[in-house]
Amino acid sequence: MIKENQTFLNQINAISDIIILFISMILAYFIRFHIFSSNTDYIRLFTYIQFTVVIIPINLIIFYFFNLYHSFRTTAFINECIKIIKSNTILIAILLSLLFVLKLVHISRLVLVIFYFVNILLIISKRLILRKILSMFREKGLNLKHVLIIGAGEVANEYLNVIKTNKSYGYSYSGYVANNSDFQGKKLGNYHDLLNVLYEYKPDEVICALDISDSKYLENIVSDCEKSGTKISIIPFCYKYIPSKPYIDQIGSIPLINLRRIPLDNLGNAFIKRALDIIGSLVLLILVSPIMIITSIIIKCTSKGPIIFKQNRVGLNKKIFTMYKFRSMKVNCSEKTGWTTNNDPRKTKFGSFIRKFSIDELPQFLNVLKGDMSLVGPRPELPHFVETFKDEIPLYMVKHQVKPGITGLAQIKGYRGDTSIKKRIQYDIYYIENWNILMDITILLQTAFKGFKNSEKLATSSSNQTTTNNGVKL
Repeated sequence: MIKENQTFLNQINAISDIIILFISMILAYFIRFHIFSSNTDYIRLFTYIQFTVVIIPINLIIFYFFNLYHSFRTTAFINECIKIIKSNTILIAILLSLLFVLKLVHISRLVLVIFYFVNILLIISKRLILRKILSMFREKGLNLKHVLIIGAGEVANEYLNVIKTNKSYGYSYSGYVANNSDFQGKKLGNYHDLLNVLYEYKPDEVICALDISDSKYLENIVSDCEKSGTKISIIPFCYKYIPSKPYIDQIGSIPLINLRRIPLDNLGNAFIKRALDIIGSLVLLILVSPIMIITSIIIKCTSKGPIIFKQNRVGLNKKIFTMYKFRSMKVNCSEKTGWTTNNDPRKTKFGSFIRKFSIDELPQFLNVLKGDMSLVGPRPELPHFVETFKDEIPLYMVKHQVKPGITGLAQIKGYRGDTSIKKRIQYDIYYIENWNILMDITILLQTAFKGFKNSEKLATSSSNQTTTNNGVKL
């Protein structure tokens, strides 16, 4: 049933995309010739509608290539938006190239540019509305994918917790197959009963979530699923070490999983990010220069010591660099270990104010121009913190494979200063492995409109965990 539903949903998406193509072209036509210009010397709308008919197969092929007509049940909406933008960019590039090669001078290039932006906006809006509707249906028990879990250990438990927590994914847990009975839900049989279970319950998908101790049953499990024609997905017992977007290479017939493929290792991506850093930091320095001048004067007038506080931090490839901040503490107090807190006695009165609004971070735009930092990235740490955490927190050193940033994904989620370092690392690694320029722009906009928040202050104080380091919950 779920396959028929998905096919129907794909058809709805394709048909609605075709309708949106016509709507976008009509809107672009009227914006160009009735809003941007009052000139009446233009070709008829019907010509552009005919041109849209030519666009339809090209658009469908590109969207299909980007998997936009497949299930997006567990796909993050931001990733779907990126695919839509990429698809439309390729589409408009093809159309402009066709106009140039075929010398179709009567088709307005400006209409196509407007069409590009309108089409992206309408398709993203449509997809968002569709997601909301499907999410409502799934939370009410409709449009569910019935899954059967094979295994009853830690891996199976992790998967079950995810689908139970995220009801909008639309997964219905039918039961489990395992030799032991110590697991949540209904036991449908042992491993050797799997084929009969599949014929009887007819699940939409089998999730093989074996622990390493049960891996010897894997060959027979796959064989039974293939005999019954049931789709099977496998969660490796070492899944915690596999990135969200693994890069699979091959040597002979043996697949090799690259555990850390970083988008910013690509020279093109690195160039785009550096261009954003330089342009963005120059523009922002100009915009905030009055604030920086006033802040410098007040610091000089209200406390003894330098205006700029310099501190060694660990950056890209574990290289030590000097990070700049407006001084917010009393002289000779800043070198004490540990992060600052709300009521830290080391801070000056004005220092508390500039820290509250993150004004003390503004000189770091100079670090960005120097190339030591980026506008967006994991926050840099003090060398002695790095030495401590690298042995205590798994994957901690991965953050040093990209430039540190003034703001980052962890910071806009509320994890900064004296908050959970483990949570910060999880967000940092997600950012590193899934980087794209749209993510950087989104983080910058959220930082500008929301500022930094610290949502875990109360949570950390009430947590049952007791492991700490320099006052920071680990």
